[in-house]
Amino acid sequence: MICTKKINILVLSKYGDLGASSRLRMFQYLPLLESSDFKFSVHSLISNNLVIDRYQHGKYQLGSLLLAYANRVLTMVQRYKFDLIWIEKEALPWLPLWIEKLLLGGTPYVLDYDDAIFHHYDSHRLAIVRYFLGQRIDGLMANAALVIGGNQYLVQRARCAGSLWVEILPTVLDIDRYRCKAYSTVLAMGEESSTGATSLPCIVWIGSPTTSPYVEDLRDIFLRVAQKQPFCLRVIGGLPFNVPGVSVEYVAWSEATEAEWLRSADIGIMPLTDTQWERGKCGYKLIQYMASGLPVVASAVGANRDIVIDDINGYLASSPDQWSEYLIKLLQSSELRGRLGLAGRQRVESLYCVQQIWSKLALLLKRAAEKSRTE
Repeated sequence: MICTKKINILVLSKYGDLGASSRLRMFQYLPLLESSDFKFSVHSLISNNLVIDRYQHGKYQLGSLLLAYANRVLTMVQRYKFDLIWIEKEALPWLPLWIEKLLLGGTPYVLDYDDAIFHHYDSHRLAIVRYFLGQRIDGLMANAALVIGGNQYLVQRARCAGSLWVEILPTVLDIDRYRCKAYSTVLAMGEESSTGATSLPCIVWIGSPTTSPYVEDLRDIFLRVAQKQPFCLRVIGGLPFNVPGVSVEYVAWSEATEAEWLRSADIGIMPLTDTQWERGKCGYKLIQYMASGLPVVASAVGANRDIVIDDINGYLASSPDQWSEYLIKLLQSSELRGRLGLAGRQRVESLYCVQQIWSKLALLLKRAAEKSRTE
């Protein structure tokens, strides 16, 4: 029997499993990867306790944050024990580049991005931050064994920064967690409840308090749409806001319940403004809607343009008139919702789920480790 040595990887995530980016870009892959050729040691910079503390107080406590950085530095000092370092975004945010490069020296590293965090530095309101840290992420990218980005905007930045090896891996989900909407039960005028009453079709948005302004910006559009076709709006994880004439339902986000709340809706939306930051977003909520069998309407920005195919799994909207047109069109036709929703589910099953992507990630990490050994 031949025993092969597993590749020993240090995982430097930004958050624990309460952080969506860490959970989706790293943690959900670990069980599958560990069953293959890898062994992982995970160190999260911002622990779950720190995240909870921030939600309670509105900011991180300085003492706890300094301790988190100290623990991260101690972990990086031990980098020589590992074949490869897999970093979510950056290892030591807001510190000078030379410190991070020093603590990464001698061990190859992979950078993984699902947001345009380089704009935290190069577009900062303070000139001193732009001057000293504006090229910080570019310097990390240029020296990485591999840069993985969630969309074209992110990988293009890595190429411009001088990275020699750049790959795209979208942010994906575990398809087994999501059940597709049963369209055989959808009636032409809506879904019939257990009492026999016809319920209003439901538009859903999922996010967080910090991203609530995106859906709030559609208030006037919701008003216009409701005059043509009544509907209810479900907001999962966001802040309350009022839309006269529209029934708005607020649901607290929970990993355990989000899939069912999505599945029981009818249309998923992802509005965005067209700025540098939004162009770096990876469209994860669209993938959640589609996995649930929902047709989608999304702003024609960034990765949304790659995920949504007009009149196949949803619509891309570039103006208030288009937002209104597409929402009314979907609200008024359960047949259209069913056709686009099922196509969306199929698209996720083939392109945007862990079950399809993990083997590609495994190959990339393996090649990065082996390539570095031979250089």
